[in-house]
Amino acid sequence: MEDKKLTFIMYPWYAMGHLTSFLHLSNKLAHRGHKIFFVHPAKTLPKLEKFNHYPQLINFRSITVPHVEGLPLGAETTSDVPIFKQNLLWQALDLTEPKLESLIQEIKPHFILYDFAYWVPSVARKYGVKSIHYCSITPSSVGYLMRGEKPTPEAEMMKPPPGFPVNSSIKLHKHEARLIAALHSMGKDSSSSGSNSVSFTQRLLLAFQDGDVIAFKTTREIEGPYCEFVENKFKKPVVLAGPILPEPIEETSNTEENWSKWLEKFQEKTVIFCAFGSECKLKKDQFQELVLGLELTGLPFFAALKPPFETETIEEALPEGFKERTQGKGIVHSGWADQQLILTHPSVGCFVTHCGGNSLSEAMINDCQLVLVPNFGDQFINARLFGGDLKVGVEVERDEENGLFTREGVCKAIKMLMNDECEEGRKIRENRAKWTEFLLSKGLEDSYIDAFVQKLQTLL
Repeated sequence: MEDKKLTFIMYPWYAMGHLTSFLHLSNKLAHRGHKIFFVHPAKTLPKLEKFNHYPQLINFRSITVPHVEGLPLGAETTSDVPIFKQNLLWQALDLTEPKLESLIQEIKPHFILYDFAYWVPSVARKYGVKSIHYCSITPSSVGYLMRGEKPTPEAEMMKPPPGFPVNSSIKLHKHEARLIAALHSMGKDSSSSGSNSVSFTQRLLLAFQDGDVIAFKTTREIEGPYCEFVENKFKKPVVLAGPILPEPIEETSNTEENWSKWLEKFQEKTVIFCAFGSECKLKKDQFQELVLGLELTGLPFFAALKPPFETETIEEALPEGFKERTQGKGIVHSGWADQQLILTHPSVGCFVTHCGGNSLSEAMINDCQLVLVPNFGDQFINARLFGGDLKVGVEVERDEENGLFTREGVCKAIKMLMNDECEEGRKIRENRAKWTEFLLSKGLEDSYIDAFVQKLQTLL
C-alpha cells in the first residue's frame, strides 16, 4: 500500500504566495514519485516554472481567468487588483468551476488540494475524489480569526476565542481588530444572485467545513496546540506537511548578481534587508517613516518595497534629501528582487518583514534576525506567534489606536537585535538559532512528508 503512487490536482487561490506555497508542496510530493497537475492563471507560468524541480511529474495546466464586470482588464492575481476589489477575483475563480470539473473527469486524481475555491469538495465528491483544504495560513491564524459567520465585534476580536490555547501570546490590537472586522464582511451581498452573496468569512468557513481533510504547512513542535484547536473546531482530521522548506535556487539574471555584488561591499551580518512582499503597499507617511528608520540605524540597508499609495514611483515617495544622505549605503528598490537569494547572502544580518507566511519560512532557515512589521490579516497573528510564542523576533511598536509606527520605533527594534550588548536581543538571537537548528535538523522534513502521504493513503 505504501508504494502506491498518487495523482493530485492542485488548485490554489490566485495570489503568488498561495501559488508558490502549493508548488513547494508539489515538489516534495513529486520527489516521492507522485504525479501533480497544477492549475494556475495563464500569465503566472513564467514566475512558477523556475520553482518546478520535477517537470516530468509536475504538469502545469493554465486557466484563463474569466472577466467579471469591474475587474481590471487582464487581471489574474491579487497583485493586479486593489484590496477592495478582490471579491471580484473570487467571483472570477468561482466561474472556473466547469473547467475544473472537466479536468477532474479527465485526470481522475486521487486527491485535489484547494484553498479559496470552497466549491471544490462538492465537485470532487461527484467523481469519488478526496478533497484537501491546504491552508496557506497558519493554524494559529485560522483558530484565532475564524469566529463564525456573523461578524465578531471589534472588542471581542481583540480577545482570543473560547477554548484557545491558554499559553498563547496571540491577541489583536484595536486597529488590527478593526481591519479584520472589515475584511470579514468583505464581499457581502451587493446583489442577491451569484457568488457575490458569499462573504469572505462564509467562503473560508465553507472551505474548511466541506473538505475531507485540513492540511497545514507547519510542525506539531511549533503549533501543536493550535492544530488541536482547529481539529476540534471543524471536526475534521488535521494533517501536517511539516515545514516545507523552499528548495535552494541558483543565481541567474544579471540584476540578482548585481545585488550580490552590492551586498559584497559590506561586512558579514551588517546589512538590513527590508521586504514587504509582492502585494503590500504602505501609505506614503508610513513608507517614509520606515525608510527613515532604516537610515537612522546607521547600518547599510536594501529595501525592496512597492511604491506607496498616492505615488507612482519610489523616487517621488522618498523623503527629501534621503537619496543623497544614503548614497552608496542604502538602496530602496521597487522592482523584482529575489528574496530567497538575498536572505542567504552572508552580509545580510537582519530582515524587516511584513510577516507573510512564505517570507517567515524563508527567513527561519537563514541566519538573519527578524524585525516584524505586520500589515494585514493573518500577518498580525504571525507576528504574535513568532515574536510572542516562539520569541524569535521583535515587533516594531505601534500606536494601539491607529496602528502607526515611527522611524524611532523601527530603528529601536533593529538595534535591539543587531546590538551585541543588548541582553533582550541576545536571548532572542539564541532562541532564533535554536529554532533554525530544529527546522534544518536531519530527517525532520522527510518524516513529516512521509507521514503526510501515509495519512492520505489511509483515506483511499
